[in-house]
Amino acid sequence: MKISTKGRYGTRALLEMATRYGDGPVQLKDIARTQQISLQYLQQILGPLNAAGLIHTTRGVKGGVWLAKPPREITLSQIVEAMEGPIAPVDCVEDPKICERSSLCATRDVWADVQGAIYEVLDGITLEDLMKKQQGKGQPSPSC
Repeated sequence: MKISTKGRYGTRALLEMATRYGDGPVQLKDIARTQQISLQYLQQILGPLNAAGLIHTTRGVKGGVWLAKPPREITLSQIVEAMEGPIAPVDCVEDPKICERSSLCATRDVWADVQGAIYEVLDGITLEDLMKKQQGKGQPSPSC
């Protein structure tokens, strides 16, 4: 599984919002500038995050975006799923009906274990955890 630019930038945008949690809406241009993401691309990637209930948005002079929940309640698995879809190395792990061999396939069991391991890691990391990691690196916000 490879996380796309959309997934990486979505995570960075949410981390930027997390660092400003409780300060009110954050303007998109500020996130775009700080994270070095084009404003147009940022606007595109916020749609899935909004649809997943991870952020709120408002338009207007005092508009912007903000986290829908505290940083400690948003996990990386929620972000990755919102941006990338189901976390599965192969399609039959999520939907066994697509392959007539699913119940007989030993490799499917391995792929299911891989999926479980990925979820275990991503479910165990919150935006709050990422904020702490970022502070430990001596930078106010992510650059990856």
